[in-house]
Amino acid sequence: MTLSFFDQFSSTSLLGIPLIALALTLPWILYPAPSTRWLNNRALSLEGWFISRFAQQLMLPINPGGHKWAAMFTALVLFLITLNILGLLPYTFTPTTQLSMNLGFAAPLWLATVIIGMRNQPTIALGHLLPEGTPTPLIPVLIIIETISLFIRPIALGVRLTANLTAGHLLIGLISTAAVVLLPIMPSVAILTSSILFLLTLLEIAVAMIQAYVFVLLLSLYLQENV
Repeated sequence: MTLSFFDQFSSTSLLGIPLIALALTLPWILYPAPSTRWLNNRALSLEGWFISRFAQQLMLPINPGGHKWAAMFTALVLFLITLNILGLLPYTFTPTTQLSMNLGFAAPLWLATVIIGMRNQPTIALGHLLPEGTPTPLIPVLIIIETISLFIRPIALGVRLTANLTAGHLLIGLISTAAVVLLPIMPSVAILTSSILFLLTLLEIAVAMIQAYVFVLLLSLYLQENV
């Protein structure tokens, strides 16, 4: 019974074709395509307002040289939010619970910010490895510690997103199973458990959006250090 809770995180396949590819392409189909009309409908207007406001707030502390990343960051946060929320539906697969996929998002973008910093301002980028005013005997140790913390950033990004979504899915699975088991035995307790499950589902919807935003926000902070 315990293993069945983790079966929802395995990537299924149909006729030898992994269905994770279908799960990754589905979010782009759900969003309305841009229109050439002078007046847009409500969905396009809401989408355009959200994209403009999000890009404006995200790029506010970043120098103008990093504003070219606005489109990619906005597309990434929309993509992650859609994947996370769609994964809360019954009988669906959440690709963002896979650590390999989250690391595939985090590592290249983090590496791109580091390369930009090394190319544009190598002195400042290397200066982050040694805080100002460090005592001379601690310089080698601090350089090693800061280097490890630099390379652990993409791992932390991927693990944070994976762990939060996996924990939420497991909690929903456990509480829903408890509600079904308790229904014929103690209906009042089952109703209370179902209400807790409803509140937990609302919490997980908020977590799905917040974690996508935190993922992109941390990437923007890494970009801000190197631009």
